[in-house]
Amino acid sequence: MKTRLLLIEDDPELATMLVEYLAAADYQVDHAASARAGLSLARQQHYEVVLLDLTLPDGDGLELCGELRSFSGVPVIMITARGDELDRIIGLELGADDYLPKPFNPRELVARIRAVLRRGNLERLDPAALENAVIDFGPLQIDPARRQVTLAGEVKSLTGHQFDLLLLLARNAGRVMSRDQLMNGLKGEQAEAFDRSIDVHIGRIRAAIEDNPKKPERIITVRGVGYLFSSRQQRVD
Repeated sequence: MKTRLLLIEDDPELATMLVEYLAAADYQVDHAASARAGLSLARQQHYEVVLLDLTLPDGDGLELCGELRSFSGVPVIMITARGDELDRIIGLELGADDYLPKPFNPRELVARIRAVLRRGNLERLDPAALENAVIDFGPLQIDPARRQVTLAGEVKSLTGHQFDLLLLLARNAGRVMSRDQLMNGLKGEQAEAFDRSIDVHIGRIRAAIEDNPKKPERIITVRGVGYLFSSRQQRVD
């Protein structure tokens, strides 16, 4: 059975292109051109991901995201042409799982969809098995049980705190994590140890795992929001 998506987008040209592209990628897509129509479909049908434009003719996408969260835990990817980073932060705080600024490459949208679906699948695994599962990003592997990171078979040296930070980012691959979320995820003494030096630790992790730390492709800075761990090539063994 095909994965079913709901696209809430008022631009007819963009909507047509996305529906056709996603259909070719083996997704079933229902399209709504307004907030009211999108909310109605979301209440009537089961969807595995909602793609939500923030600027709609009859309502604000941020408000709609909040309404969706009042009755559904469906993953939401915001699609926005707004340049205001505050809108993106508010959207994430309202429960959106990811955001994608316009214009964007449809291939990236498919990657974001796969990432949120993969996270949902992981959440349904046995917690004990998931806790120690090796996270595989192609040449980069993170082994929670051994607390070891390897890149192309080479063991990389990280401090305990840096490993915990990398593991937290990797377990949320494809999702933007604010500094506060990272601090909250590193509970107790760990969070206190990081304080406001979290950017320094990110830099040292990049030096260990990025092919070019000055142009990172694994840990991406989202200006004004936080960090995004690229979900490309993720597998869990």
